[in-house]
Amino acid sequence: MIRHTIKTVSIAAMMMSALLMAQNKIGFVQSDRIRAEYEEFKDAEAQLQLEYRQVNAQYNMMVVELDSIKQAFETQRLMSSPEWRKEKEAELIAREQTIQKFQVTMVGPEGELYRRQAQLEFDILSKVKRAVDKVAATKSIDFIIDGSVALLYGNPTHDLTDDVLFELRKYNVSDSKDSPNEK
Repeated sequence: MIRHTIKTVSIAAMMMSALLMAQNKIGFVQSDRIRAEYEEFKDAEAQLQLEYRQVNAQYNMMVVELDSIKQAFETQRLMSSPEWRKEKEAELIAREQTIQKFQVTMVGPEGELYRRQAQLEFDILSKVKRAVDKVAATKSIDFIIDGSVALLYGNPTHDLTDDVLFELRKYNVSDSKDSPNEK
């Protein structure tokens, strides 16, 4: 008797969830495709790469300068006074600390480049979220999932990636129309 009741309740629950799912409209987007095709993602990545190369060049220049000072120190060390050596050693230590601080400040886990990347991503992902929300509202979609993360199969008719990209491109057009007026 109890098994029969449990079986009946289980079947009813499965049927109820199937009915509830049938009433919801679901779509998906491929975020990896949006990242690859949306120009603002590409521009942000290019900007970050440029900034990283500039920081790296500055870092390399500091290291080369330190190395040349070390070499000069080594060649003059034996012929110099102990006071001069202590002074130069202190200078070398200070420069090494400056380089380490620069490295942490610029490319460390909470460095300038990390914060810049996080801010750019936040700005872009806010636009993507706004576009997804607009597509969902326009098409009366109840759920939109990211197909790039865990979707094994999705009926192409439920793929909203093109709609989201279209919406994002509309934002870019309206942003560029606003820009000349600001100047």
